[in-house]
Amino acid sequence: MSIPRIVVVGGGAGGLELVTRLGRRLGRRGRAEIVLVDRHATHIWKPLLHEVATGVLDSGLDEISYQGHARANGYRFQRGTLEGLDREARTLTLAPILDDDGQEVLPSRTLPYDELVMSVGSVSNDFGTPGVSEHCHFLDSPGQAEAFRKDMLNVFLRYNAPQQDTQTRMVVGIVGAGATGVELAAELYDASQMLHSYGFTPLESEHLEVHLIEAAPGILPALPDRISQAVHTELERLGVQVHVSTRVTRVEPSAIITADDQRIETDLSVWAAGIKAPAFLSELGLSTERNHRIKVESTLQSIDDPHIFAFGDCASCPQEDGSLVPPRAQAAHQQASRLYKNLLARLDGKPLKPFVFRDRGSLISLAHFDAVGSLMRGASARSLFIEGHLAKFFYASLYRMHQRAIHGTLKTGLMVVVDGLNRFLKPRMKLH
Repeated sequence: MSIPRIVVVGGGAGGLELVTRLGRRLGRRGRAEIVLVDRHATHIWKPLLHEVATGVLDSGLDEISYQGHARANGYRFQRGTLEGLDREARTLTLAPILDDDGQEVLPSRTLPYDELVMSVGSVSNDFGTPGVSEHCHFLDSPGQAEAFRKDMLNVFLRYNAPQQDTQTRMVVGIVGAGATGVELAAELYDASQMLHSYGFTPLESEHLEVHLIEAAPGILPALPDRISQAVHTELERLGVQVHVSTRVTRVEPSAIITADDQRIETDLSVWAAGIKAPAFLSELGLSTERNHRIKVESTLQSIDDPHIFAFGDCASCPQEDGSLVPPRAQAAHQQASRLYKNLLARLDGKPLKPFVFRDRGSLISLAHFDAVGSLMRGASARSLFIEGHLAKFFYASLYRMHQRAIHGTLKTGLMVVVDGLNRFLKPRMKLH
């Protein structure tokens, strides 16, 4: 008798946590075959991509090999990109894998499933703004973060030229003042200080000009006003020029143009304004929102097919009050936990339970300068405002919690020790 096969597409934070738990509980015991599909070979926690972009985090040290992790945790890894879904036959079609020269390494494959989980996350939404895709950096993947880091280093290096005026200002324009844009803005000032201390560039932080542009009336529009205002004040103290209620109409090779015809000349432009699910989700024959998020029941099952689940940023999940679960990392973490239990119940023939989102608060890191946030206290949902060292501690603990979920307590403890040694032995940022 064959065992059921659960296929999870997308190895982001939620997807990796889910297959890890399923692999340990079901895969190792032969109760089910767990398969993870991802187009990349490695995983890195997406909330850290702004640190990869500035070189503060070396992705080569922190990334996780899916193949190695799969062997250690009872699941199987298939590298590939989903290009087709046959719901009647319950099969996926994975696109061919090509090398850097466009030559086929692995042909198109068909992968059967009994239960399918979509966990492909989200990508930046440029809202069709002219010039964005051609002239802006995005931070949706480690590859994009690395591309920004290399361009950033090249711009800093360019100011080493003898003919350059030492007072020249390097200008970075960031469109979108959500968590990614805000944290990147602060990290850039930290990076400029470190690059100057290593002799990489004559520019100091006062020669860096960062423009943070937000269409909403305030930065961090999804978070409480107290956090937004505190972060706004800290950013301006660092030197960030914050533009609120400012809509970008187009982006040129070296400039960002706003709706009031303001022209902001830039050396680097970054787009971090809004997200959407990958467009291919709307081509699979499933019901989706305009932003391509899959419509699911409260049990995280697709409204079209009880054998297909979706969670995280790519799912449109209703809550009891009629609103939708917000596309946040903590929501994906909570949904991974609920979906793990629901899949176990499904295999045992038991009823599935609805997902209920619990807001645990929000934390924003401003590099080494500060951290600000709130923690939710108990069922009353009263928030506790925190900042400074305490907020930094809780912010750092979020990543350690993710590591613990996919590696276990012992290995995570050893990683904390190794990370401490690396900070002592290696430069504070990746300089090559």
